[in-house]
Amino acid sequence: MFRQDLEATVRSLPTRPGVYVFRDAEGDVLYVGKAVNLRNRVRSYFQSPRNLTGKVLHMVNQVDAIEVITTDNDVEALVLESNLIKRYKPPYNIRLRDDKHYPYLKVTVNEAWPRVIIARSVQNDGARYFGPYTDSGALHETLRVIRKTFPYRICSNYRLQQKGRPCLEYYIGRCLAPCDGRADPGQYAAMIEELCDFLEGRDVSVIRQVEARMHEAAERLDFERAAELRDQLRALRQVQEKQKVISGRLEDQDLVGCAQAGGRACVQVFFVREGKVVGREHFLLDGAGAREPGEILAAFIKQYYADTPFIPREILVSAALPADEEAVIGRWLAERRGPRGVLRGPRRGEKGAPAKHGGGKCSA
Repeated sequence: MFRQDLEATVRSLPTRPGVYVFRDAEGDVLYVGKAVNLRNRVRSYFQSPRNLTGKVLHMVNQVDAIEVITTDNDVEALVLESNLIKRYKPPYNIRLRDDKHYPYLKVTVNEAWPRVIIARSVQNDGARYFGPYTDSGALHETLRVIRKTFPYRICSNYRLQQKGRPCLEYYIGRCLAPCDGRADPGQYAAMIEELCDFLEGRDVSVIRQVEARMHEAAERLDFERAAELRDQLRALRQVQEKQKVISGRLEDQDLVGCAQAGGRACVQVFFVREGKVVGREHFLLDGAGAREPGEILAAFIKQYYADTPFIPREILVSAALPADEEAVIGRWLAERRGPRGVLRGPRRGEKGAPAKHGGGKCSA
């Protein structure tokens, strides 16, 4: 039976793509959703209550007002839906917990002499961000390795502008001293590019480049420089030895799986770069209830990849996404990553197996 108090409102809704917002009598947002056809989607909540789950029916009975925002297409609707969920945190949506306390590594490539600093959020400032790092130990281990391997500056922009004599970092081989003009701009830029490659998990190419420079230094009889590069190689290989090879192809992939308990969900992501697992992170989601794994993964992908600074060539998920979500999420990821980006569900074989492990050791 149709909710008579909302019948006129639903009948007047547009048939265009967009986002709908359900509010209760207090004006609080209960739920945010997207639709290709707003009128048909919203009507489905109120025409056949017997087809709704207990939680959704409980929500529908609280709806006092409906708002809609039209968009030009379903991809725009997906982006708007994700933004509104983050803004309002509706109790009936699956919500990725606020990860603003998780730090990122920020490489200030928007500066003439880039540096690496810890940032608490991603800004649209031209810098490159890597993370988030939910494990502070992993963050500081990464910083330790890159400080030993890549001699970038750590001084403030104010100190850099003061010029003068180099600081101690230069004399112990941990800075190229751009502060007094000793650093070569081309060499420094190449070093920063290698650093970014390393943070993206492309350690094989970085190791090859460092090894080649070590041999060149030895051939020039610059044994001091060759020894420095040898030490850098050791640090890089120590990191490489901790990484498990799971694919014979040098691919960039994220393997995403989930586990559920007590109305919450935990999503775990394994980061595969050039065929090796280079890290993993877990994320808690509220409002999952008895939702299907595919629904949880769809909600996570929309919220997580809206902010993450890097999207890999492939995203492999441990459960099939809802049919009405998979296509639009795929198009949205392609817009962000490029047309060669691929979103894949579970399947047998080399790629399908790793995605199953995403839910392991993940307590909600």
